[in-house]
Amino acid sequence: MLTPDAIRAALKAVKYPGFSRDVVSFGLVRDIAVNAGAVSVTLQLTSPNPEVAATIRTEVERVLRGLPAVEKVHVEVHQPPPAPGPAAPAATNPWANQHRVPGVAHVIAVASGKGGVGKSTVSVNLACALTRLGGRVGLLDCDIYGPSIPLMMGCHERPTVSDQEKLVPPVSHGVRLMSIGFLVDSEQPVIWRGPMITKTIQQFLFAVEWGDLDYLLVDLPPGTGDAQLSLCQTVPLDGGIVVTTPQEASVGVVRKGMAMFEKVNVPILGIVENMSYFTAPDGTRVEIFGHGGGRAEAARRGVNFLGEIPIFTEIREGGDRGEPVVVGRPDTAPARAFLEIAANLKRILQPAAVAAAGA
Repeated sequence: MLTPDAIRAALKAVKYPGFSRDVVSFGLVRDIAVNAGAVSVTLQLTSPNPEVAATIRTEVERVLRGLPAVEKVHVEVHQPPPAPGPAAPAATNPWANQHRVPGVAHVIAVASGKGGVGKSTVSVNLACALTRLGGRVGLLDCDIYGPSIPLMMGCHERPTVSDQEKLVPPVSHGVRLMSIGFLVDSEQPVIWRGPMITKTIQQFLFAVEWGDLDYLLVDLPPGTGDAQLSLCQTVPLDGGIVVTTPQEASVGVVRKGMAMFEKVNVPILGIVENMSYFTAPDGTRVEIFGHGGGRAEAARRGVNFLGEIPIFTEIREGGDRGEPVVVGRPDTAPARAFLEIAANLKRILQPAAVAAAGA
């Protein structure tokens, strides 16, 4: 028997393009009407992408026509207007169509030239440190292929959809979060080409209800690829933080990341040296990766050195259990290292905030 509940159950077979979740669990099915053998379905999407709408419409029609006793199908898909941001790069200036994220005072990218330097660890602890210092903070995970923010922040909650058809970011440790990891199964790989990454990042910036924030930290993937360029083309960044480890192999690659920021006119707020040294139980200081490479590079390039983070077991343990050390053990040396970096960052940004207020 055809009923709205039966139709809704059948539509759970329609996956949102690129995700493991279905259109029903995303809350996109707004109305179902059944009249004898005629079925009418209305969907409200949060994405302005016409390709997404066409794919969903086709799949919904296919599923409904496969049901017994269905003779006629009508599918109506509503979409919001295109989000602010560049639909395509301008011919002469690809940054000309950037737009500020409403309500967000500072957008700051956390980057590295290579993987394995602890960039996400720095991002989550810096976000929590800024929160402890009184800031309203959001953290956007732009590592589409390898999201780690949900694990490290101990949050696996699905975003909800607001009355304004925007995603409402879950909150953990006082920080508002958004990650592709909230929208796909943890063991499912994301196999996307560049255009899909670009559209996803634009949606994470402008189709998310961030609210009023003092800082939106953006955890970038390693390298200088699609995610980095998409972010720079979509929103004017207030600056970039570059994370490195002390050895020359890491610092050498970090120079490429700094060069990328310079090419796209993003100011470098400073360098953080992670894994600076290890203190053995007997008090011996062991410089596993050398020491001072980050500070020396900051001096060479004339940028701020935000601070160094020694190797502490507590930092790794906190990330593994979803409780960053700044939250779980705020009075320890590892937490104080991140709090010092957060304080330095606030000090650097303060003149810009004062100037903006007086403009």
